[in-house]
Amino acid sequence: MNSTAPQPQPAGAPEPQDQDTFYAARKKLQVRSTTGVFATWRWALVWFTQLLYYGLPWLQWNDRQAVLFHLTERKFYVFGWVFWPQDVFYLAILLIISAYALFFFTAIAGRLWCGYACPQTVYTEIFMWIEEKIEGDRNARIKLDKSPLNARKLGLRGTKYAIWALVALWTGFTFVAYFSPVDELLQSAASFSFGPWELFWILFYGAFTYLFAGHLREQVCKYMCPYARFQGVMFDPDTLVITYDEDRGEPRGARKKGSDYKAAGKGDCIDCGICVQVCPTGIDIRQGLQYECIGCAACIDACDQVMDKMQYPRGLIRYSTENAMKKHWGMREILVHVMRPRTLVYGGILAAFCVALAWGLATRSTLRVDIIRDRASLATELSDGNIQNVYRLQVMNMTEAPRSFDLRVTGMDGAEIRGETRVDVPAATTQAVTLQVVVPPSSGRPGANHLYFEVNATDDASVAAREETTFLMPH
Repeated sequence: MNSTAPQPQPAGAPEPQDQDTFYAARKKLQVRSTTGVFATWRWALVWFTQLLYYGLPWLQWNDRQAVLFHLTERKFYVFGWVFWPQDVFYLAILLIISAYALFFFTAIAGRLWCGYACPQTVYTEIFMWIEEKIEGDRNARIKLDKSPLNARKLGLRGTKYAIWALVALWTGFTFVAYFSPVDELLQSAASFSFGPWELFWILFYGAFTYLFAGHLREQVCKYMCPYARFQGVMFDPDTLVITYDEDRGEPRGARKKGSDYKAAGKGDCIDCGICVQVCPTGIDIRQGLQYECIGCAACIDACDQVMDKMQYPRGLIRYSTENAMKKHWGMREILVHVMRPRTLVYGGILAAFCVALAWGLATRSTLRVDIIRDRASLATELSDGNIQNVYRLQVMNMTEAPRSFDLRVTGMDGAEIRGETRVDVPAATTQAVTLQVVVPPSSGRPGANHLYFEVNATDDASVAAREETTFLMPH
């Protein structure tokens, strides 16, 4: 029978290591706050994005919400524009622009989106700021984590969670306000009579904001966000990334301020660990570029402050490129290589799509006409010998003012509309009208003939549409 007792190891043999697993237990991070140039930029983006996000639903335009994706009416209001489901082309162009913007800026300077404008980063910054104001700085929070559960700890944690929940619910409410008019939502909130889908999305969006920004934090960036995994294919040796100058910093070690550390064989890094403490994903940038790095540059701000205190030059941790670090380039050489063929191609495509979108919006017609021929009565011979076809016109007024349109037909000799030839269409509305078109029997050949409907606004000659259809003549 074999013994399961551990076997003795030879003297000097390395200690046996634990077996690798697919799951790593999370070590809670208490991130140290920092100040500096890049921290200022991050907070500027926090203010900008959140003023935009929370403020847009409250802006008014033409006596309605300035930005409203009204799913019930199937209309998207964006300031002076009214978009319909038929305008999905513009959404496709916008998505292409977003994709190429991501490629372009990532190829130039890495994960700028992640570090400064991603909602996960923005709301994590907000939630961490609330946490610091209530529970104190990093050391105070670590001490609170280790303390036993008591009235003070319950009070602090309860207050923090309550404020997080309020921010998250207001974020969910604002999200729904982009799809349901905000004044109707306020009335529903006052009586707590939300529709089932409104309530679902307020709670769903709010719950995930609370969970991601309050508790998961770096786990989202490291394990849930796909961008962290495929960013490597968009990087190359000339991409600006946050780098640690190993030649200057190593060998690292503690020393007294003012000491001759060069004579002691030490580099500029004093091994204080502050660059790790301020990192929102808990990595050590001194180990090189890692996929967990979101490019927030908090370590740059922290290291620069330490360098100032030690009276060393700034830039031990800085934005640079792999080639620049190897070849000791200056900023001029770095900028020259940043604008390389790859970024020029991305930038050119991005600029082309932006111009195409701007041109499309500038020349977008405010009138659209759809024609459906009545298939129940393909062709009717009238008592006077003329041939009649029946059509249903959908006249879409894409402006926010009522308009009248004149209707006429061309393409066949003697073709005319029997009945009303003018249609009034309210603002931002589609008006359906049934028309009988008659032609003399000698106007066309048996079978399908080309016929054109011309629709013209009575108040603006430039607003016109000409749509082709077929007129059936009996055999």
